[in-house]
Amino acid sequence: VQLQASGGGLVQPGGSLRLSCSASRRTSVNNAMGWFRQAPGKEREFVAHINWRHTVTDYADSVKGRFTISRDNDNDTVYLQMNSLSPEDTAVYYCAEHRFEIGSRWLKDYPYWGQGTEVTVSS
Repeated sequence: VQLQASGGGLVQPGGSLRLSCSASRRTSVNNAMGWFRQAPGKEREFVAHINWRHTVTDYADSVKGRFTISRDNDNDTVYLQMNSLSPEDTAVYYCAEHRFEIGSRWLKDYPYWGQGTEVTVSS
């Protein structure tokens, strides 16, 4: 499995970014996909996940209402639309493939990870 995250960058507080994660050599196209992030000096944390059918999504409380996860199964790409960004959102963002069709918040359930894309929110 190869996952390639992109779309990170420097943005001002209140701004928006859209992250993309393209996948190849998937173990199963039906597996759920997730986004996680790791801020400097902190542990990696859950951000959002989505199942293959787009019927189940879940968000961390810290991003609920601001971030939206989506996926394009035809192009095997997962997106994370991030709005109303704040400096607390500064982190390296990682996409990951879940073991099963329904995602979860636990890192241990995601055996495959992309390389990460850096997001910096600063004025």
